[in-house]
Formats: sequence, structure tokens, C-alpha cells
Amino acid sequence: MLNKRTGKKVFLVAILITFAFLPIAYEQTFPAIAASAAFITPPANATVTLSKKLDVLLADPKLKGGITGVSIRNADTGKQIYSNMGDIRLRPASNMKLLTGASALDVLGTDYQFQTEVAATGKKRGSILQGDVYLVGKGDPTLLEKDLVNFANELKQQGIKTIQGDLFADDSWYDDDRYSQDLNWSDEFNYVGAQVSALTLSPNEDYDTGTIIVEVKPGTKSGDQPSISLTPETKTSVIVNEATTVGKEGKKTISIHREHGTNRIIVEGSIPVGASSSRSWTAVWQPSELVLDVFQSALKKEGIQVRGKNGLQRGVTPEGAEVLATKKSMPLNEIYVPFMKLSNNGHAEMLVKEMGRVVKGEGSWNAGLAVMSETLEGFGIQKNTVVLRDGSGMSHKNLVSSETLTSLLVQAQKESWYPAFRESLPLAGEAERMVGGTLRNRLTGDSTKGNVAAKTGSITGVSTLSGYVTTKKGTPLVFSIMINNYITGPVTPIEDALVTAIAEADL
Repeated sequence: MLNKRTGKKVFLVAILITFAFLPIAYEQTFPAIAASAAFITPPANATVTLSKKLDVLLADPKLKGGITGVSIRNADTGKQIYSNMGDIRLRPASNMKLLTGASALDVLGTDYQFQTEVAATGKKRGSILQGDVYLVGKGDPTLLEKDLVNFANELKQQGIKTIQGDLFADDSWYDDDRYSQDLNWSDEFNYVGAQVSALTLSPNEDYDTGTIIVEVKPGTKSGDQPSISLTPETKTSVIVNEATTVGKEGKKTISIHREHGTNRIIVEGSIPVGASSSRSWTAVWQPSELVLDVFQSALKKEGIQVRGKNGLQRGVTPEGAEVLATKKSMPLNEIYVPFMKLSNNGHAEMLVKEMGRVVKGEGSWNAGLAVMSETLEGFGIQKNTVVLRDGSGMSHKNLVSSETLTSLLVQAQKESWYPAFRESLPLAGEAERMVGGTLRNRLTGDSTKGNVAAKTGSITGVSTLSGYVTTKKGTPLVFSIMINNYITGPVTPIEDALVTAIAEADL
């Protein structure tokens, strides 16, 4: 049969159409037989390939105008099974921590421990220590107030009741550059942009280094000034309380902000009577001074007097000073749990400087990033294929492709430190913070909960997710999803849909 317009034969098309509708007609005419012969109409999802599913999801209007890099590999062989702009270098946000984390484990080792010391000049005569005392930081990101209390107690147990000298904070293990080169000025008072120092303190066991918790509670009646407390308590921060308590029907509008270059913390806004408190993890100016102040308070509580003339100050420990007390951190594999699960920026930057200090004798970003670049080259990541500007991913100048990240994830499995690396990644849908981490409220479906171990990432206009997943047929895969330049968010539901499709793939 000829088509009058084209002159082409169309009988074959007619036959194909007939066969296309045959299963439907068969089911309608012989439903009982059709039910026992399901092979005639295979499930729709079996005919849709993973690639097509991913392509449809990536056509979401929210991604229009942006760039989305996706790479999926077989975790065993490294063979790439899907790529969408996978070779395009993009901003990784906190997926940068995958590069930092792998490098630091390789350079430092899973058992590596940071150290903090109390050292003194002069000699002890009776209960009097005649000389200066130095609190020496060597990069411990897990130092807490209780550790300083333990130091004070150790000095007391040594019979010291008076320090006839000054207290010094020695943070010279790292250089004096407190901020990474591209940190936004607007981030510096926030815990995500806290200063990096070799002597630093965390307010609790989330280990947000270089911060204090500022808590604002309402007064008893409208018009009262709210009460404000700090954890840990410190005299180095000055609170300017410009907030007010309003009636129960009022709105909570509390804002907490530290002025640049100072430790003046401005509290403004309103808080209703009976409302829950407002809390902020606020980064301090010069973290080592905070540590020294808290240490001095601990000494005072132990009955140890400090009779120096110059007050608290920073200084370098003289050669020959005697070490009176030492505290070692938990090993690196344990530090990696809060580091990666909670995406701790301070830890990432301290690891960069520590790599520089250990390998090149210089605790700086330049030295640390050079070590990181050399280490990544050993994993097959060439220097001219990535741009490394910091360890945390806060910089908008970092550049890496999704294919590079999946290549790293495959390679990591071959390293002795891989179990610690894998254990540190957030586990999807697991409610416990130190298990699910930043994925604890995401990917909670049957195919993904407890199955997806991945690192999240987010800065303005960037959302990323990279990690490990096993398909329903038991095939282990690695994936990397990097969404850049989006302006209509959130886009995490798209990421989650992509990962769910991967987990449910018939592979």
C-alpha cells in the first residue's frame, strides 16, 4: 500500500501498530489468560533504561539555565555507565571535602592524633612556678573546655598553686592567615567561616572550632531585656544587648552578629515571653585568645593564681621550655565522623594546614594545598584538571568535574584507609546525627535508606551529592551529582530523585 503523499509503502507501519495494540486487546478479551501470561506485557519500568530516567529528571525546569554534571560508574570496575556534562569542571561546594578527606587520610593515616601541651619556663619552687606558662596548640580540632579543666587539675596535682609569670597562647604551629583566600566577608562571623588557628576551642562535641554558643532567653514580661549566656563563658567576647522581650503573640526576630575585627557581639530583635531560646554558633576573633581565657578561668577554679604583669597574650614557646601536661586528640578516623557527617568546614581547613605542616614543615594553605595536589595525583587526578583553593569547598573558585569525583570514589576503595573514609560519609535516612549526618532527613525511601553513603554540598547557587549506592540487583555504583548556577531552588529533591532512580535501576 502506497501513501499518496509520499509514495512510500506503509503496510509495515500498519502491521507494527497492530502488534503494538495486540497486548491491550488480548488483556481485554482474555483477562484470565493474560494474567497468567504476564510476559506478553512486561512492566513499563523494565523497558525504560536508567539513562532515559535520568535524562527526564535532568530536564526539570528548575535546572534550566544552570549546569548539571552527573557521573555514574561501576564501583568494582570503574567503568562509566552514565555521564551528563560529567567532564565539565564545576564548583563542588562541600564535595570538596571528599578530596580533602581522602588526601589527609593518605598523608596522615587513620591513627594520627593532634596534640596540645602546657609548657613552662623557669623552675618550680615549692608551690610556686617561677616563669611563664604557654598553652601550645598543634592543630587539635577537638579541644573542649573540659580538656582545659583537666590541664588545670594536672598542674594542681603537681603541687602548683601560684604561677609567677604570664600566660601565653602559642598558635604558631600554623601560620597567621586565619581565613582561606576566597572566604566571603559575610561568612566570617558564622560558624561555617570560623577562623582557623592551631590553638582553638569548640563549645560542644559537634566540634565547631573557633566558635562560642550565644543563647538568648526571653525576660519574664514584655519590655524586659532578654538574658544572654555564652558557652563556654569568656571575657574575651563583649555582648551588646539591644534585644527586647515582647508579648506572647509577638514575633521572634532575634539576630546575632559579631562586628568585623572585634569580639563585640550585637544581639538585636525581639523574643516573645515564654518562647524557646535563640542560639547561634558565633565565630570569634582570634580563637587562641578564647582558649587562653577559658584556661585561665579553669586555673582560678582550681585555686591556682596567675601573677603575671602583662595579662593574656600570644607568644611562641621558648626553646627548652618544660612540658608539664599533654593532651592527645582522638585518632583521625574518629575525628572524621563529625568532620564528614556534619560537614565541618573548620576541620577541613585544619587538615589542609596539618598536611602542609607535616610534609613541608609549613602550616599554611599554600603548603597544604600543594601536598593535597601531589597526593591526588597519586590517585590519578592530574593537577591541571582541578582547581584547589581551600579544603572545605567554601570557595567559589574551586573546580572539579563529577567524573573526577567518581574516579576518586572508585580509587578510594583500594586504599587501606577506605573503611574509615566510607564510615565517615552520611548514611541516607538514618535519624542519628552521627550516622545520618546531613542526609538524615533525605532519601528515606526503601531503596535508599541505609543504602546511600554520600557527601552533601551547598553554597549559593551550588548543590552537590556524591557517594556510593547499591542497586536492587546488588551492583555497587559510585555517583556524583553537581548542580551549579541554579536560582530557583531547592534542587535537593531533584538530586534525591536521581539517586533513587540509580538505586532502583535494573542493573
